[in-house]
Amino acid sequence: MLVPPWLEPLLTTSFFSVCRTHGDAARSECNMYCLDCSGDAFCFYCRSSRHKDHQVIQKTFCKSAFLGLSLFLFWQNKKNSQIRRSSYHDVVRVSEIQKVLDISGVQTYVINSARVLFLNERPQPRTGKGVAHICEICGRSLLDPFRFCSLGCKLVGIKRNGDANFTLEAKNEEVMGRREGISSRRSSLREEEELREGSQQDIYPPTPSPPPSSARRRKGIPHRAPFGS
Repeated sequence: MLVPPWLEPLLTTSFFSVCRTHGDAARSECNMYCLDCSGDAFCFYCRSSRHKDHQVIQKTFCKSAFLGLSLFLFWQNKKNSQIRRSSYHDVVRVSEIQKVLDISGVQTYVINSARVLFLNERPQPRTGKGVAHICEICGRSLLDPFRFCSLGCKLVGIKRNGDANFTLEAKNEEVMGRREGISSRRSSLREEEELREGSQQDIYPPTPSPPPSSARRRKGIPHRAPFGS
């Protein structure tokens, strides 16, 4: 399974509406999504009552302005975010999504000291000149050498080419395969060194050590025979 069953519903879910049950509460904005239920978005209070032990991720609104490169700023005022919703894009923290999804190949950004990535494609009318990296799907300019600008574009790339995946199991198997390959190469090099050392010993036998030298005994002091009386 290259794509988990909850990903596509997550990408098409509408967020940031007011919760019908907790509309009068302070944190009633529906900005959370349950990966176990794959239902509608819900608020902070719904999580405590209905999704307490479930896998939940939280969305954040992000506004972008193009200034040669994209500059991203959080807009945290609830009233204004509802008025200017069309100019915002949904992002999710990397620290949350990478626990359940392989996000390799997707461009990430740092916003307010938090590393995030975009969930869906952000259309770009024209790619600027001198851009070295672009998204393989939508052509949006990227800051770093990544393949996709968002999870949505990576999903399209998987369906189109099948040369990527979202499952952590496949990523772990790939990492283990790399480690095993490195270990086998090290073992082969070690065996080659041992064989080389053994062949050198056969060609050049070790020089025998010299026999232990016997120390010459020192003559004692000669004594003169006593004169006869």
